[in-house]
Amino acid sequence: MQIGQHNLKNPVFLAPMTGVSDLPFRTLAADLDAGLVVSEMVASSELVRQRKDVVRRARGETLSPYVVQLVGCEAHWMAEGARIAEGLGADIIDINMGCPRREVTGKLSGSALMRDLDHALSLITAVVQAVSVPVTLKMRLGWDDKDITAPQLARRAEAEGVQMVTVHARTRCQFFKGRADWSRVKPVSAAVSIPVIVNGDICTVQDALEALSQSGGDGVMIGRGSYGAPWLPGQIARALKSGRHVTAPTLTEQRNIAVAHIESMLGFYGDYLGLRNARKHMGWYLETAGRDTTSIKTWRRRLCTDDNALRVLQNLSAFYDETRAFKSSEALG
Repeated sequence: MQIGQHNLKNPVFLAPMTGVSDLPFRTLAADLDAGLVVSEMVASSELVRQRKDVVRRARGETLSPYVVQLVGCEAHWMAEGARIAEGLGADIIDINMGCPRREVTGKLSGSALMRDLDHALSLITAVVQAVSVPVTLKMRLGWDDKDITAPQLARRAEAEGVQMVTVHARTRCQFFKGRADWSRVKPVSAAVSIPVIVNGDICTVQDALEALSQSGGDGVMIGRGSYGAPWLPGQIARALKSGRHVTAPTLTEQRNIAVAHIESMLGFYGDYLGLRNARKHMGWYLETAGRDTTSIKTWRRRLCTDDNALRVLQNLSAFYDETRAFKSSEALG
């Protein structure tokens, strides 16, 4: 798959996830063979104003390609935000027209734009004309079941110069309820000649195969399935390429990944903010390791109430050592 001059190593991507896909997480997923990783959603107007936390959210200079996702409702700010992102080194600008959160749609941004395609197209045109790098678009199926506008938006976006679209296979009004319906992405695939990426509830190789088959898409994007498993996009990509089962990392490998991830967060944010941002990730890593609920609660309390960074890293490693010993004894009967 190619976006502009960028040849992607595989068609299994990491989704942009607010509060999750920061630079340490994206870098780790990319190192573990995700085909593309996308920044957290970045408010275009706040990026122009150089708000410190928003600029940090947009960072990605160690990645190639480096993708920044912008959100907004005014063409001026979207264009200026795109120019700032390109100036930071972004290789691709992704436009968010899929976020369902009320604080976003209430400002007529995110998936609210799918209710007014003329206005949505004005933002797309502004961004495409503002930068020299490729522009992509992420959306939902539409606002609700009576207003499925994804095929029309994709067709018009392609005509304006967008080079790839990603569709989360739910409407905005579904939020994350029920199951994503990948078959409803098929009209989007039929409407355009650019790559179509299908997103929503893809957590296994079988999910990816089904999503591709039902949607007619060219690739998949992994979101919540990567919580505590940043290796999942790469694992799915290898399985799709080989046609064979690809195992998840061993507990020793998971330990090394988890510890390296938290160390990276501490380096990126500093100890105080790094530990606080890392707590949700550590909780997810504990769940992925496959321990019982009681053990997970005990270890989460130990790891997520400690303000000593070195001790947290030591205890995270100790959790995996204990889990490996527990599973070994369990296997022996």
